[in-house]
Amino acid sequence: MSGKTVVREVKVEEAVGLPLAHDLTQIVPGEFKGRLFKKGHVIREEDIPALLRIGKEHVYVLHLAEDDLHEDDAALRMAKAAAGTNVRLTEPSEGKVMLKAAVPGLAKIAKSFVDEVNAIESIALATLPDNTPVRPDQSLAGTRAIPLFVPASTVERVERLAERWSEANGGERPIRVKPYRRLRVGVVTTGGEVYKGLVEDKFGPVVKAKVEQFGSTVIGQRICPDDTERIVEAIRHFVDEGADMILVTGGMSVDPDDRTPGAIRAAGARVVSQGTPMLPGSMLMVAYLGEIPVLGLPGSVMHDKYTAFDVLLPRICAGETIERSDITAMGYGGLFAGRA
Repeated sequence: MSGKTVVREVKVEEAVGLPLAHDLTQIVPGEFKGRLFKKGHVIREEDIPALLRIGKEHVYVLHLAEDDLHEDDAALRMAKAAAGTNVRLTEPSEGKVMLKAAVPGLAKIAKSFVDEVNAIESIALATLPDNTPVRPDQSLAGTRAIPLFVPASTVERVERLAERWSEANGGERPIRVKPYRRLRVGVVTTGGEVYKGLVEDKFGPVVKAKVEQFGSTVIGQRICPDDTERIVEAIRHFVDEGADMILVTGGMSVDPDDRTPGAIRAAGARVVSQGTPMLPGSMLMVAYLGEIPVLGLPGSVMHDKYTAFDVLLPRICAGETIERSDITAMGYGGLFAGRA
């Protein structure tokens, strides 16, 4: 209809035969929260007890103006504007649309776009942080209109923001999933105590499990004493074997016997950073031999659940090159000691 949107409040007993203006939610504490009646449901006599049980003595009847959008339509249009590669949308429910991962990979969320959208009145866009590893069907973001209806011009602003972001970023959209590549990973384990068989290697199984979590494969493991030449030889072996990534475990502290950082340099690698501003994992080293990432992993990777390695590994598996600025950014929010 033209003119102004009209929202009319009607007693439930008088609403038989009228369509609901929005989804109605039922909450059973500790058991259920979800949609009881869908938008557009025509109220029947037998629905009245259920409506009263969820505290609804009145319902809304809505007559939309041509230049207004129902909350469901607004949420769906915003979601379509934001969604990029490997993202699927849910149908509107309770005024929300969820953007979900279609494949395993790295969530790429443009914070600048999210901030601009949320500066607009009457709408909301909630997302995961950028670079969060996600599995298929995991929620990436949710859109919603706060009131029952919003001006179409509000949603058009979001669509223009998404279009501008896309034009500036090679045609991509602000919310997408970057799939993992299947990397072939070589592991070099250092330490005289492990090499001599005095201590069982605990690093290899931990690293293997983390690598396989992102669809990659450990193609081999070489155990070396704390000897620079032997470690360099092992690194070059995996280069010759066609490894896509090389992980050198142990030997990353300041002890005189710890030779890993020097060996990575001696192998000819370009060092991005020796150390990160994150705890645990501050002694981790990132370097590149040509395009092959070579990481020196400190002992914390072996015994702490979440370290700097867990931040960088999914990004590398998604084909991203780690720069010094990426390391610098790890400090804010990078204190994980004692956190689950």
